[in-house]
Amino acid sequence: MSTGPGADSAPVHKPTLKTRERGETFSSLRIRNYRLFFTGAIVSNTGTWMARITQDWLVLSLTGSAAAVGITTALQFLPMLLFGLYGGVIADRYPKRNLLLFSQAALGLCGLALAALTLSGHIQVWHVYLIAFLLGMVTVVDNPARQAYVAEMVGPGQLRNAVSLNSANFQSARLVGPAVAGVLIAGVGSGWAFLLNGLSFLAPLVSLLLMRTSELHKVERAPRGKGQLREGLRYVAGRPDLIWPIVLVGFIGTFGFNFPIWLTAFSGDVFHVGAGTYGFLNTLMAAGSLVGALAAARRGSTRLRMLVLAAAVFGVLEIAAALSPAFWLFALLLVPIGMIGLTVNITANSAVQMATDPAMRGRVMSLYMMVFAGGTPIGAPLLGWVTDTYGARAGFATGGAISLAAAVVVGLVLARVGGLKVAWGWRHGHPQVRFVARERLATAA
Repeated sequence: MSTGPGADSAPVHKPTLKTRERGETFSSLRIRNYRLFFTGAIVSNTGTWMARITQDWLVLSLTGSAAAVGITTALQFLPMLLFGLYGGVIADRYPKRNLLLFSQAALGLCGLALAALTLSGHIQVWHVYLIAFLLGMVTVVDNPARQAYVAEMVGPGQLRNAVSLNSANFQSARLVGPAVAGVLIAGVGSGWAFLLNGLSFLAPLVSLLLMRTSELHKVERAPRGKGQLREGLRYVAGRPDLIWPIVLVGFIGTFGFNFPIWLTAFSGDVFHVGAGTYGFLNTLMAAGSLVGALAAARRGSTRLRMLVLAAAVFGVLEIAAALSPAFWLFALLLVPIGMIGLTVNITANSAVQMATDPAMRGRVMSLYMMVFAGGTPIGAPLLGWVTDTYGARAGFATGGAISLAAAVVVGLVLARVGGLKVAWGWRHGHPQVRFVARERLATAA
């Protein structure tokens, strides 16, 4: 059954996606296959967050440069920018469970290789660069396959809830991973954090092997053939309810989500704190993100106006954090930044998935991830340079300003596509801005 234009998707002339019922927060966990997937993911996600924090701190320790942290991040996401759409074609063409078994094993091996180099004392920054790039190459296939496989496990009725719980899973791990990484770095060294990350991928491998393939929601796979990549691009280009959310998350992902650069710079150059406090800052942001993910799992609607509003608030909060004069204020602002940033991600992700035909989902989600994560090779070095040259505050504020501007522009475009217009007025003595139908404005005039 198609989930293209219809009950679960936004018509082109009305850029709003919504369902009428409010679901239970953990309803998709009743499904055995998804429960296994969720359990394995929380173990590997914890390891991944440990490795991310450790990698950023290791690069900063080896080079003393925020730009080098940006280069590492850029190399990890460069393959998504270069080859991301081809990963979507592969995800639509082959069994996603088999692809995930390969990709999760490869991610684990990359983690073990980094552990071996670090524990042996032979680690150099180019080793980190190389392994970051290899991780990115594996992610080209892993990301669209994982995103699309969720729909096969839970079906269209539980898709939005499962997408939200995936984010909650990732952010729950983010609460634990950075804190553990900080303790390990200070206590026994970075290598042990990398080792635990490599071993953590055994959990998703076991969960995938235990799944009952007979209980999956069957999706017709795309046959081998020419033009499948162009077909996916044409599909998205003709759907304003798909292309504009993807454009918005592209700007947010490229310029607004460079937290490894900013948090390392604020920790080392602005507030002069150590690895343990750096992990604590990541944990605060994760706490806000977890709240945002659980709230999204509870909501029964996906509205593009919520996406635009959340993106604008996200930009404002980043600017406020950049200008914070005290450590405690900066730290507190990371909580709502995490919450609103996660709201942007989940709202865009679920809106795009629910509006996409199942046979096209791998290609559409690869485009989504290519734009969201693939922009990092552009944004990370650029904002790393701004941070090194003009300071951490300037770098953070630049990312927030670009995110805010993108939200305003995309909001106006979506309003125009939907036949809406900005109306200004007063209510209870306060100014009010809202979108109303053009016909309604004409009648009032």
